[in-house]
Amino acid sequence: MNDEKFMRQAIELSKLAVEHGNEPFGAVLVKDNEVVYTNENQIYTMKDPTFHAEAGLIRRFCMETGIRNLSEYTLYSSCEPCFMCSGAMVWVKLGRLVYAASNLDLEEILEKKGSNCSQMVFEHSNHKPEVCAGILREESINVLKNYFTARRN
Repeated sequence: MNDEKFMRQAIELSKLAVEHGNEPFGAVLVKDNEVVYTNENQIYTMKDPTFHAEAGLIRRFCMETGIRNLSEYTLYSSCEPCFMCSGAMVWVKLGRLVYAASNLDLEEILEKKGSNCSQMVFEHSNHKPEVCAGILREESINVLKNYFTARRN
């Protein structure tokens, strides 16, 4: 299944983000079954707390291509996008979002109270991408647990 294929790439990018000194989040942008852009979380290396995998991908892809309407694209994310990244997806009219672990999964790992951020943003926005959640969820949760458990200890 292609969703699993592209999600594996997003999860691999989340592992690379850790290797590069950042938090474990990766994103892959696909159009017509072809990867057109990828990005990993770069909040520490770019010294920019807003340089999440998804927002950074959208920012760079739009800047480099001049394309501002992503209604024909699917974004694969290793974890459910935060409020900021979900808002960026609304602004570019993303066609479809596929994510692995949910924000609730992440917040449970972090021992915090969580929410379904993307769902909340999309419900209150004039644009709602199609959403498919939980693709390779356990694989992503394992990456998140490994990273955040190590940081906590």
